[in-house]
Amino acid sequence: MQNHKTTFIDAFLRLESASGILLMLATALALIFANSFLEPFYHFLLEIPIQIHIGALDINKPLLLWINDGLMTIFFFLVGLELKREFLEGELSNRRNIILPGVGAVGGMVIPAFIYLLFNSGNPDALRGWAVPVATDIAFTLGVLALLGSRVPISIKVFLTSLAILDDIGAIVIIAVFYTAEISMTALGVAAGCVLVLVFLNNRNWVSHSSYMMVGVILWIALLKSGIHATLAGVILAVFIPMQSKKDPDVSPLKILEHDLHTVVAFVILPVFAFANSGVMLSGITAEQALHSVPVGVALGLFLGKQIGIFALCWLFIKLKLATLPSGMNWSGLYGASVLCGIGFTMSLFIGSLAFGETEFHDMFDERLGIIVGSLLSGVLGFFVLRYSLPPVEKPDAPVEVEVEKVV
Repeated sequence: MQNHKTTFIDAFLRLESASGILLMLATALALIFANSFLEPFYHFLLEIPIQIHIGALDINKPLLLWINDGLMTIFFFLVGLELKREFLEGELSNRRNIILPGVGAVGGMVIPAFIYLLFNSGNPDALRGWAVPVATDIAFTLGVLALLGSRVPISIKVFLTSLAILDDIGAIVIIAVFYTAEISMTALGVAAGCVLVLVFLNNRNWVSHSSYMMVGVILWIALLKSGIHATLAGVILAVFIPMQSKKDPDVSPLKILEHDLHTVVAFVILPVFAFANSGVMLSGITAEQALHSVPVGVALGLFLGKQIGIFALCWLFIKLKLATLPSGMNWSGLYGASVLCGIGFTMSLFIGSLAFGETEFHDMFDERLGIIVGSLLSGVLGFFVLRYSLPPVEKPDAPVEVEVEKVV
């Protein structure tokens, strides 16, 4: 009988894999809309203004920004819940399990950023996009692994999931530090007050989800008005959700929320985000735009930087005996997993929108082209590396037919 931990991991991986396949379909649909007679309807939909006006509070944004600033906050909230659970009792609670994906995450962020900077060092405006190729999309990555079926050992899936989770931490820090606008001290003060309320609720082991959600909404509005990106409200809120109820140790408010949100995020929020943000007009892109240093730097950062940074640093730590290769994973499996980490779709699109979404410089290129090309190349190469390096599925021996002589 499988223990609870194994069952949870298996369920998580199956859900993320299915979400990755749905993300591929949403991306393909967006490209069809953006490059057909439906293009005017596609952009009209994303530019529909939606306004909330309550007294002095006024939030007026097009639908695209409600998706990126609003729906993605729920995605970041789920990421925060997953991070907290992993560090408290999951794979990352054991220091030995952190080392290899940890160094891989560092290499997979530093080298892609370095490659991007090589191509854009002479352009101050382009430098804003240095963080676009640093993140890994776990849903897309596990979606590709799902195409390989049961041949993929659980060690590769856990390695990729752990690395992507640590990648998310780095991306969250980058967004908080480098993609923050002018600060409003009044709104920041309201946000600080919300954090104090969350500390109080957590210390009292308050398990009512509705109380946390009410504070979370106020925190989101405060961060939206403060200049700090509003999606970080989701991560902050997740930190204070109690792992377990003191009155009933069998009840975990965090796990209940995580379970309830997983399906919504995987099958609604992420596909909607992909559809809204990946509609690149390929027919209108000139050779000069396609070969601009920004999309080229992003594509090579994802395709070359990720695999070089992750595999090289992991190889070095294993050879120095500072880490060990997980059971069931060989060198070719590690390389294939490193290549797949170049699929940086969701978080790369998100950081790209923060870096270039509201700049005039953005008319000279489309960083989404680099994201799509780099992620596609990484997915295809990673798939074939693993396909030809993983052992085939063992088939049960065919029953032996024994001819029995008829006795008369």
